[in-house]
Amino acid sequence: MTTESKATADPAAAPTVAQMLIGGESVDAADGQTFDVVDPATGRTIATAPLGGREDVNRAVAAAQKAFADRKGWANWAAGKRGRSLSKLADLIKKNSEELAWLESRNVGKPITGARGEVIGASLVFDYYAGAANKLYGQTIPVSKPGLDLTLREPIGVVGLIVPWNFPMLMASWKVAPALAAGNTAILKPASYT
Repeated sequence: MTTESKATADPAAAPTVAQMLIGGESVDAADGQTFDVVDPATGRTIATAPLGGREDVNRAVAAAQKAFADRKGWANWAAGKRGRSLSKLADLIKKNSEELAWLESRNVGKPITGARGEVIGASLVFDYYAGAANKLYGQTIPVSKPGLDLTLREPIGVVGLIVPWNFPMLMASWKVAPALAAGNTAILKPASYT
């Protein structure tokens, strides 16, 4: 028996109105432009999404830079705390996996079984990097001459991540999870088809 959310499993459900997440807030495109997200299997519009432009990118970069520079922000959290947050995200993906799979299936036009695998795969990626977050340590290397040779792993800042259309959720997790585990802030740009 499967559980299907009426909003995601019902092809006749009203289209969703999506927004961008910038600086922790759901926002529309600065110029108000949108585009329709179409279920390739049915040709029906399943969502209306903001068509982000240059101003939106600049706004996202500024918000990510501000979050990275915040002395109490993500980059300065203890690695274990970042790992626990990623673990919570993995748990949320698992908890909502059926609904996410139906959304992914309708978004990309793939069979539901493939979408389910992609969603579970994304949760496993976040679980993996949750465990890796506190293992990103450097090392001190012995040298033959007087001096010190060491590596120090630390966040580098804002990372821009672009994902293709064919495995959007899984490929997003491949990029977002390691970036966040390392303490970076991220801007994710999905494919224009998804």
